[in-house]
Amino acid sequence: MLLPRYTRQPLIPDPGFVLYIDARRLVLLTIFIQQLVNGLSLGSIYALIALGYTMVYGIVKLINFAHGEILMVGAYTAYYVLRTVGASPLGLALAFAAAMIVCGITGITIERFAYRPLRSSPRLNSLITAIAMSLILQNGVRVLPFAGPNPRQFPTMDTIMVPFGAVSVSNIQIIVITVSIVLMLILNYIINWTKTGKAMRAVSYDMQAASLMGISVNRIIAFTFALGSVLAAAGGILYATAYPQIEPTMGAMPGLKAFVAAVLGGIGSVPGAMLGGYILGVAETMTKGFLSSQFADAISFSILILILLVKPTGIMGQKTRVKV
Repeated sequence: MLLPRYTRQPLIPDPGFVLYIDARRLVLLTIFIQQLVNGLSLGSIYALIALGYTMVYGIVKLINFAHGEILMVGAYTAYYVLRTVGASPLGLALAFAAAMIVCGITGITIERFAYRPLRSSPRLNSLITAIAMSLILQNGVRVLPFAGPNPRQFPTMDTIMVPFGAVSVSNIQIIVITVSIVLMLILNYIINWTKTGKAMRAVSYDMQAASLMGISVNRIIAFTFALGSVLAAAGGILYATAYPQIEPTMGAMPGLKAFVAAVLGGIGSVPGAMLGGYILGVAETMTKGFLSSQFADAISFSILILILLVKPTGIMGQKTRVKV
């Protein structure tokens, strides 16, 4: 009895199935690039806010938890300017100028009357004072008759989508990324190429030695607070432009996430704060795009726990040795 011969037939894929797989990969790649652009936009805001944290910590070793509320003050200042002159490029420029001036004065005032008297006290005293200043600013805005506790719609320009292949970028995102990069370049120039920036680095390295060399430590610290507050004002306007709603507690969550970004990059390191902001922004938007928006905050604070466990000094932070 002859058995039937079985021949091995070549496996020919279904053309429709191959096209389905390629289309699915293309969709995933498009979503990835779109979320990457969104992450760079959000990360630019976090980087601006984180720079204030890292500069103040680098100078006086203080975590200024009122920094997020300065962001809120800048957003409210810009809100009233834009309501008066309109949401136009000129109005946005005036809003930036007014918010930076108001927040700079606010930062100097807080440093002068809240932090300077406690400079030689234990760090815990300054930390509690920073939390108290945060609550004072939040509730102070809540009781103001022209502000109040209710959320307000932030005036913004009309959104225009600019296509780049399969990805669309809004004019708001372009403004956010461009303004953030310009401000960070200006900050880098101030720190590395100006006399005041060299004095800031000297005070950060050794405050007493800088004072003996003729540097006005109080003036440099006040300037650092003003500079960080100016960046927070810009971050507040950009955040309110991207998410057009303001309220007295709006600075709490962006402030905490910017603190996470500063720790991630290395608290006290200016390039580290920039890097940490972008990493955190991309991680948050990728979580929203591929998992769920409910996990975004959890991922952000999980990164903080992870970096403290693996590398407490941050990505670009350096270990310091204390001589005894």
